[in-house]
Amino acid sequence: MEAINDVHVSEPGLVVVDVAAADDETAFAFHAALAARWATTSVERTTRDAGQAGLRCYLDLRQPLNPPGSRGGPW
Repeated sequence: MEAINDVHVSEPGLVVVDVAAADDETAFAFHAALAARWATTSVERTTRDAGQAGLRCYLDLRQPLNPPGSRGGPW
């Protein structure tokens, strides 16, 4: 994967998440859990580069999709 660009974490609330998982199904399930809670980039594929994370996504914690106490999720 490419290095994290400073613009992706230039403000409080912006997060880059690298995921390493045993299989694609697990990595995509984790991404889906994040995407259900916060604004995140879409992910269509994983990588299999040795020593690298298999999946990267970018979250914006300032934009909750299902704020605590809402009916959108268990949080």
